[in-house]
Amino acid sequence: MSNSTDARLIIGSLCLCVISLTVLLSTGCSQKQQAVDLYVDAVMFKELNEHEMAVEKLHSAVQLNKRFSLAYSLLGEIYREMKDYENSAASYENAARLNPWSFKDYFNLGRVYRIMKKFAQAVKAYVKACELEPDHLEAHVGAAKSYYEIEDYNNALVYSERAEQIDPDVSEIQKIIGDVYESKKDYHQAIASYKRALEIDSNNPEIMTSLAVAYLRTNRNEPAKELLISAAEMQPDNNTVYQYLGYCYLRLNSQVMASYKSTLEEDGNNTELLTSLKAEADESEDKAVESYSRAIEINDKDWQAYKGLGVAYMLRALNDENKMLKAKAIYQWRLSLDINPDQPSRKMLLKLIKKYSK
Repeated sequence: MSNSTDARLIIGSLCLCVISLTVLLSTGCSQKQQAVDLYVDAVMFKELNEHEMAVEKLHSAVQLNKRFSLAYSLLGEIYREMKDYENSAASYENAARLNPWSFKDYFNLGRVYRIMKKFAQAVKAYVKACELEPDHLEAHVGAAKSYYEIEDYNNALVYSERAEQIDPDVSEIQKIIGDVYESKKDYHQAIASYKRALEIDSNNPEIMTSLAVAYLRTNRNEPAKELLISAAEMQPDNNTVYQYLGYCYLRLNSQVMASYKSTLEEDGNNTELLTSLKAEADESEDKAVESYSRAIEINDKDWQAYKGLGVAYMLRALNDENKMLKAKAIYQWRLSLDINPDQPSRKMLLKLIKKYSK
C-alpha cells in the first residue's frame, strides 16, 4: 500500500473521530478537549499499527475524562487485536457501563469472553447485545453457543431458533441446534438438524462427524462409516474422526458377529455365508485397529483411542486365540489408564486387565 493511501486512510479515520466527538468538543471543557486530542492521536497510532503508543494515549485520555466511553471501547478493540483478552474485557466492560446502549461494546465483550472461555459472562454480554439489536445474527449465534457451553440447553435452543428465524440458510446455526438436541439425547431431532446443515454446507467435515456420531447413537453404523470416511479424507490429521471411525468399525464388527452366531445356530451348514461373515468381521477388526492407530499417531495422548485399540486387539486375540495380541491389548489399556487414570471406564479396564492377564 502506498504512502498516499495510508495517509487517506488515516485522514478518513480521523474525520470519523471528529464527527463522533463533536458533542464532547462543544462542551468547552479543556480537560475533555485534551482527552479528545489524545483519542484522535490514538486512532492515528492504531491505523499505523503502533498499538502500544495508541494504548498509552488512550490511558492518558481516560485519566483526564473517566467517562470517556469511546476511549474505553477503542482500548478494548486494540487489546483484543493484541490478544490481551483480560484487559480487552475490562475495557469493554467500562465502555458498556458508561454507554449501556452500545451494541458494539456488548457484542465485542461477548466475543472476548468466549475466547477466554468465560462462557457465563459471555452469555450476559451477548444477551444484552441481542436486546439492543434483535435482528443481529452473530449476536444470537454467540449467545446460543455460550449457553450451550454452560449446558443451559433450553436457552441455547431459544437463541439458536431465533438465529434461524433471522437466517434459516446458515449451516452453523443448524449445527448448533443439532448439538443441543444431541446433548439432550434427542437424536432424531439432532440428525434432522445435522442433515439440514449438511444440505447447506455439503463439504463440511465437522458437520459430517457430528451427524455420524448421532447415527452411531442410534445404531445406524453403515451411514456413520461412510460419513466418517469422507470426513477423514477431508481432514487426514483429525484424530477425533479416526477415533470415531475406529469405534464405528467395532460396532460393525459386533453387528456382523451377531449375524454370524445367528447363522451358525439356525443354518450351520451354510458354510459360504459363514465364511463371508467371518471375513467381514475380520476386516472390521483390522479397520478398527488401523483407525485407532491413526488416531494415536496424530495425538499420542488420546486415552480413548488407546482404550479402543485395546478392545480391537482383544477381539482379534480371542477369535484367533493369539496370546501376543492379548498382551498388546492389555498394554494399550494400561497406556490409556496412564494417560487418564480417572477415566469413567477405569474400573472396567482394571477388571479386563486382571481377567486377561491370567
